[in-house]
Amino acid sequence: MARSLLVLSGGHPYEEGPFAELLGALGEWEITHLVHPEGGEADAAQAIRAADALLFYDMAGYSFGGGTVTMRPPSPALREALTSRFACGKGAVAMHHALAGWAEWPEWHDWLGGQFHYQPGPHGLDSGYRHDVAYEARILADHPVTRGLPETFPVTDELYLCPIDERALTPLVRAEGFGFTADNFYSAAQAVAGAMFSNAGWEHPEGSNCIAWESRTCPAPLVYLQFGDGPATYANPHVRQMLAQALGYTSGGTA
Repeated sequence: MARSLLVLSGGHPYEEGPFAELLGALGEWEITHLVHPEGGEADAAQAIRAADALLFYDMAGYSFGGGTVTMRPPSPALREALTSRFACGKGAVAMHHALAGWAEWPEWHDWLGGQFHYQPGPHGLDSGYRHDVAYEARILADHPVTRGLPETFPVTDELYLCPIDERALTPLVRAEGFGFTADNFYSAAQAVAGAMFSNAGWEHPEGSNCIAWESRTCPAPLVYLQFGDGPATYANPHVRQMLAQALGYTSGGTA
């Protein structure tokens, strides 16, 4: 009998056909795919409790328009469902732009070990993004998520410059061959305001090049993979293998 996989998406554009092909290549899962806000947080909360594996590919809690962004926390039902899931030892995988989701739920980002910020605030400056970066992914640990992968492999994908607390995580993969400095990235706040691909007057501290990790603060296995901006990455066989292994590991299959 196939095990169940819940996929949450929405809040950020992506190419649905190639993403569906990625999900179909992950193995024998019975997949439920909910899209924010169409899926509804009540439906998502119920499904979070029931699923064997859970993949966050959403960027929930935002409204963009008129050059501004507003944020809201998740519903109590969704918070309780995920907290209860983790307390029971069932984990999750968060992928790519999920690092920005639920900006007003601090515990979620404490568990994740990092956060992409669309706006400056008490945390400091807004974060940076850069599309179509060609880099080498280097495996750092013998771990169920990385097992069987080559020591290095090429990736072309979007990268982020944002706060990552390496004290709160076990690094699994680093991006080599590209500098994580402000001059190599664009300002997220300027993009929201209508100035895409701009870093004029924007400064940001040098950031971590860790792009995949396991949380050390979550009570259940929680893996973040920064891979996943578009079709080129979806089709990368090493990324597919890592994602499939992460879902198995965090679901309790090999954890």
